Amino acid sequence: MSKILRYHFELSILYSFKFVKNYIKMKKIFSLFIMGLFLMSLTPNPKIESIKIGAKAPLTDYNMREVSGNEFSLNDLKQKNGLLVIFSCNTCPFVIGNKSMDGWENRYNDLYEFCKKQEIGMVLVNSNEAKRNMGDSYADMQKHSTNEKYDSPYLLDKNHQLADAFGASTTPHVFLLNNTMNLVYKGAIDDNCGSKKEVKEEWLKDALESLAKGEEIKNPETRNTGCSIKRI
Repeated sequence: MSKILRYHFELSILYSFKFVKNYIKMKKIFSLFIMGLFLMSLTPNPKIESIKIGAKAPLTDYNMREVSGNEFSLNDLKQKNGLLVIFSCNTCPFVIGNKSMDGWENRYNDLYEFCKKQEIGMVLVNSNEAKRNMGDSYADMQKHSTNEKYDSPYLLDKNHQLADAFGASTTPHVFLLNNTMNLVYKGAIDDNCGSKKEVKEEWLKDALESLAKGEEIKNPETRNTGCSIKRI
């Protein structure tokens, strides 16, 4: 091989190496960028402050359309010992799950039955107004409720009015009200979104049981985790 050919051959190898190196570097940067955007979507809006423990629930007479076509207010759905309100949606992996985690949705029907035994109502509320054209429309809610065989009523919160009044920030975000519609528990369902089998702390069930028995709730507030509610 002549010196000129050898020179060009080595030069092409060098450029190829630099291209691969730069490609790997850019791929890492892009991955970090995407991860950053994802984490931002999970962070509750710092400007949104949820109602305090002991506070009277707002907008309890506000009517919302249920997937059956009927309209209900929170007062309509309250039972003898109170009402459990869960802000949810059709699209967040913390609700519906993905390849790496189960999500909390597969516990909804179990919670509904548990609430019935405690004479406490339960309702799911979709406030994702900015995603009505991206999987959280009323028609999407109807389809999702049917596919997942929801036992609980599922309401559309138009323009996230109820979420704003409650200060709900994530899906899911739980608010438990007593029979006078005062807040007695808020936060998370339990301590493990990844797997129902690995749950160690069932904060919500403990709160439901204590409320029904008229006992003090030991942990009235826990940290809610999930995707941010998509507001307009």
